[in-house]
Amino acid sequence: MALSGPQKTVAQTVGLVVLMGSLAWAAVPFYDWFCRVTGFGGTTGVAEATPDDILDRVVTVRFDASKAKDMPWEFKPVEREMKVRIGETGLAFYEAYNPTDKPVAGQASYNVTPYSAGGYFQKIACFCFEEQVLEPGERVEMPVTFFVDPEMVEDPEAQYVHTITLSYTFYEIDLPEGYAALDAQAETNTN
Repeated sequence: MALSGPQKTVAQTVGLVVLMGSLAWAAVPFYDWFCRVTGFGGTTGVAEATPDDILDRVVTVRFDASKAKDMPWEFKPVEREMKVRIGETGLAFYEAYNPTDKPVAGQASYNVTPYSAGGYFQKIACFCFEEQVLEPGERVEMPVTFFVDPEMVEDPEAQYVHTITLSYTFYEIDLPEGYAALDAQAETNTN
């Protein structure tokens, strides 16, 4: 059965809308994957082991912290910067404090500048890999273990980088299911 002119136009339009919606839906995970693989936009890598080579060259790693407008926590780096040799494992801490009278969950997003160093800044362990929940009045120090990949000195765009800034932004998220139930029960008991 052949479609008439108006029916064909409607079918093509619906097909185009479905195609564009599918591409839009796939764009976010694809972009995330692309940034993690290439280091584009300052996205760091995740490593399972440290490199065998530790170079004599030293880089300064600066630590930056911010939070979303509605995030009630206090959040800051414990130390503002450290010097590490390329390939050497570094350990830094960030401090978070929940000054409220209820548990608050948060998730950190991160990036590295300059962007050319993003693909060479490798995290071994990080508080940003999972959501964090702080109880009322709780203060914690959260670690990040990292190294700068020695391959950076071979990259024409990154080889002259001497200072790298690791930035985190904390956002409030919904409490995990178990916490949400406990929080609701606590409110019921106080009423």
